[in-house]
Amino acid sequence: MARPIWTGTLSFGLLNVPIRLMPGEKRTDLHFRMLDSRDNSPIRYERVNSDTGEEVPWKDVVKAYEYRKGSFVVLEDEDLRAAAPETHETVEIAAFVDADAVSPDYYEKPYVLVPGKKAEKGYVLLRETLAETGKIGIARVVIRTREYLSAVMVKDNALILMLLRYPQELVDLSDYEIPTGNSAAHRVTKQEVTMARQLIEAMASKWKPSDYRDEFRDRLHKVIQKRMKSKGLVTPPAEEAEPEEATTNVVDFMELLRKSIASNKRSPASTKRARAKPARAKRAAKTTRKRSRKSA
Repeated sequence: MARPIWTGTLSFGLLNVPIRLMPGEKRTDLHFRMLDSRDNSPIRYERVNSDTGEEVPWKDVVKAYEYRKGSFVVLEDEDLRAAAPETHETVEIAAFVDADAVSPDYYEKPYVLVPGKKAEKGYVLLRETLAETGKIGIARVVIRTREYLSAVMVKDNALILMLLRYPQELVDLSDYEIPTGNSAAHRVTKQEVTMARQLIEAMASKWKPSDYRDEFRDRLHKVIQKRMKSKGLVTPPAEEAEPEEATTNVVDFMELLRKSIASNKRSPASTKRARAKPARAKRAAKTTRKRSRKSA
């Protein structure tokens, strides 16, 4: 079974649902190694100084941004840490929008949200509510060191986290020569439209993903099998058992929902921290005044 990317929470309003972020895709690409044809030894890729031709050890490698051709600015570790997002291991929903409001070209990569131990109630609550309202949650999530825009949506009985592209990552269609105007403007006849419609209707069928396979990969796999010599099978090492998540406390969902609606806050973690600081400061000040009166 696949290992979780991380274990954390799914939050909306003041509700927090323990989850595991699991891969939502399987890579089926066949990877090749480069060999020296003279003795079939693997070819290594080394870090080489472009001026001296000498190999550069990892301790001397730094990260830099090329702001102009041949000109770089070196970034220190603290620079990268300063730019890194603060929120980790949380899918924090900021808004809910109509499911069909997000264009397909924004969708990039799927993940599966799996509820933590004894966290099924909050998980099902969000799943069923999204299904009934036709909404999806727009959230931010940190995977490894990068923050992504994402959408939380329902698929069968699961909540899917779909990474989204930012608008800046999409090509402006006006950059290309796309034909504008209707059929008549391009001398498309009514008969041609009718015939095209008949062809589409004749080819129409229900979408069945299982009907489609990567045929190139299948053919290439057969070629590889023919080339292989019988040398026995290699058994991968057994995966370690995953530790069970800590038992979650019983949560009063109705009360949290009421508070969320009343406050209309969309960032529960930051809100709670912000409220906690003034409260602690007031209690500390009050305690100090009482001690001052007693000592007087």
